[in-house]
Amino acid sequence: MKFTRDNGLSERRGTAADAKAAQLAAFRAAREASLPDQEARQAERVAIAEAREQRRIEREEMKAAELARAKAEAEEREAAATAAARAEADARDAAENGRISRVIEDEAARKAERDRRYAARKARQR
Repeated sequence: MKFTRDNGLSERRGTAADAKAAQLAAFRAAREASLPDQEARQAERVAIAEAREQRRIEREEMKAAELARAKAEAEEREAAATAAARAEADARDAAENGRISRVIEDEAARKAERDRRYAARKARQR
């Protein structure tokens, strides 16, 4: 037989308590034995998290730089378009002013020619 003595309630409770204490001691020993490994793993996790955070910050900075570059390019294109439109409007105004000045000069020349003919006609009549 395996058990030769009578296992009473108090003996069974004592044996259970001893077994529980032995399990707890084994757990604590295993935890303390794995503590350096756990610290190393925790340090590795922290390093990985920091690297991940650094990469996220770099991505955000790159995205912000790209957005700023795109905005600057859009502003340059808008400024160029505005300058081109202004230059075109100035050219139209200059052409219009040129036409107006030519019309005025032609009108003045016609009036001068008319006045000359009138004066010549009046001179002949006298």
